[in-house]
Amino acid sequence: MFSLSEENYLKAIFHLERSYPTGVSTNALAEEMSTKASSVTDMIKRLSEKKLVAYKKYQGVKLSKFGRETAVEVIRKHRLWEVFLVDKLGFAWDEVHEVAEQLEHIKSDKLIKELDRFLDFPKRDPHGDPIPDSKGNFVTSNKVLLAELKKGESGICIGVKDSSPEFLQYLDKNNIALGQLIVILEKESFDQSMLINLNGKELKISNVISSNLYIKTS
Repeated sequence: MFSLSEENYLKAIFHLERSYPTGVSTNALAEEMSTKASSVTDMIKRLSEKKLVAYKKYQGVKLSKFGRETAVEVIRKHRLWEVFLVDKLGFAWDEVHEVAEQLEHIKSDKLIKELDRFLDFPKRDPHGDPIPDSKGNFVTSNKVLLAELKKGESGICIGVKDSSPEFLQYLDKNNIALGQLIVILEKESFDQSMLINLNGKELKISNVISSNLYIKTS
């Protein structure tokens, strides 16, 4: 049994390891958790004592096998709850993150098992992120950021990099949703902004937008 704070740190380290594969620095973790470096150091010591992380001076912290399993379990619960909130309770996709942040710490394995079954074993959450199965396995897919594509190329929108309410509300306002075909009509060399075709309509988007949309190309 781990505290809410400990689970949040494990989840943060898990996500940061993609950008820091050799070890997550104390400063990077402090920024992610919006706290002081001294607080991070204290938590790393606690997690290390519980065999959840390994820390090397000047190299940073990495999850142990046990730590990774624990982090993935929390992520699994978070994403299943997001599906439940959107599909069964009618929440908008920009409303679910904070609620799921609270629900992800429920300890009942039976509840999560039955929730997964009730939802018919979903593979992705409302934002397109993969949901690990009960053994911690993630479904993989070939995806690129829309910003990486060139004029004339196209693909299906399958996820978002930025899941903040502000970004999701922008997508809703412009009728950009998962599962839609996006065709690049023009791409400006100056600022990398794009003119895209979306469901028969043309839309101008900035590089900030295209850098936060995941696309699956054919």
